[in-house]
Amino acid sequence: MGWAGLTNGALLEKARQYFDVFLTADRNLSYQQNLKTFDIAVVVLQAESTRLIDTLKLMPQVLTSLETIQSGQVVLIRPEPLVF
Repeated sequence: MGWAGLTNGALLEKARQYFDVFLTADRNLSYQQNLKTFDIAVVVLQAESTRLIDTLKLMPQVLTSLETIQSGQVVLIRPEPLVF
């Protein structure tokens, strides 16, 4: 979308104009910005890496979170622990 050079604040401001939810793997975003000031919900992926194989595992949780997430909320999505 041509947003590659935008800083976090400018990126969130631009995203809120087009989207209801911002999906990111930037774990520091919630520490760098006051996300409640942006009219957008944020989902932060905490996968092993940003490779597709690792982030795909989190998509069922992302889909579930989309059912209830509200503007201004931040949801952290982590891999489910293995139970033996």
